[in-house]
Amino acid sequence: MEFDYLADLRDIRHRRDIENLELAKFFAEQRSKDPSTKSGAVIVRPDNTVASMGYNGFPSGMTDSHDRLHIREEKYERVVHCEMNAVITAREPLHGYTLYTWPFLTCHRCAVHMIQAGIKRVVAPKCPTDQAERWEKHFVRTREFYRECGVEFEEIEMYEDTI
Repeated sequence: MEFDYLADLRDIRHRRDIENLELAKFFAEQRSKDPSTKSGAVIVRPDNTVASMGYNGFPSGMTDSHDRLHIREEKYERVVHCEMNAVITAREPLHGYTLYTWPFLTCHRCAVHMIQAGIKRVVAPKCPTDQAERWEKHFVRTREFYRECGVEFEEIEMYEDTI
């Protein structure tokens, strides 16, 4: 029986990716007050320890009233995306780190900030089909930006119905 060292390393990496995506999901579900999309982010060091976490929400001190959360224009003017919250609350440089996002890939605006922060790998679930119309044009740009800047990204099958 031959031992396939590289296959074993890929399997370990895939399991860690799933675990960190589940952590981002848990954090989003526990912290985000957004009634439509609860998103979470985990930034992980090369040794696979957590450097920072974030969720989508209003800035500290800003009231998250029912109207602000349920009137889309009001919400969009105030919300800080989970990826940005994770970068802002990190207490260290993030060069070479991995970003895990839930429930799907970063938007194109957050992608440029992640690139600038030094994130070198991004892992997210593949977008569910029911969300594709709303988000896919952003993901196309996000993928373009990551490719251009040499950021590795992987979209993992986590839902039964993905694009």
